[in-house]
Amino acid sequence: GRSRETDELRPRNPYSASKAGADRLAYSYWATYGVPVVISRASNNYGPNQFPEKVIPLFITNALDNLPLPLYGDGLNVRDWLHVEDHCRAIDLLIDEGESGEVYNVGGGNEVSNRDLTMRILELVGRPASLIRPVQDRPGHDRRYALDTSKLAARGWRPELPFADGLAATVEWYRSN
Repeated sequence: GRSRETDELRPRNPYSASKAGADRLAYSYWATYGVPVVISRASNNYGPNQFPEKVIPLFITNALDNLPLPLYGDGLNVRDWLHVEDHCRAIDLLIDEGESGEVYNVGGGNEVSNRDLTMRILELVGRPASLIRPVQDRPGHDRRYALDTSKLAARGWRPELPFADGLAATVEWYRSN
């Protein structure tokens, strides 16, 4: 299934707990003081200018430099990828039309295993699979992230950039920059 906005938050590692804590802290300001707060919960973002510790920019820059790509575990963890420009369009919509105190999931509808993502990047950069270096999986690493975005879709939002196009453009951005 896919997570809905009403599902219980159950973070399994400190990183996701910090995101859940920020989410609930923002909500508490709406609930207690009436501060206008609209919360967006996005799937994994990608695109230009992303800090290279994240998997897509790290793997692109490593592949460009012929360095190993450290793939966690068996590489079968699945993430839903959302291009940053689609995320920005969702935020713009929520600023204008989101209801204060509400949570909205923002997802790209592009579920891809880390192994498949790695192979796509290597193909776009023109490097061999021999650059892949399996590394121990992170503690508390979730197997899959997937969001039900029907609440936001009911407001007319849909991601516009196909994943293959966005990934190719991201590779080209890192190649040039």
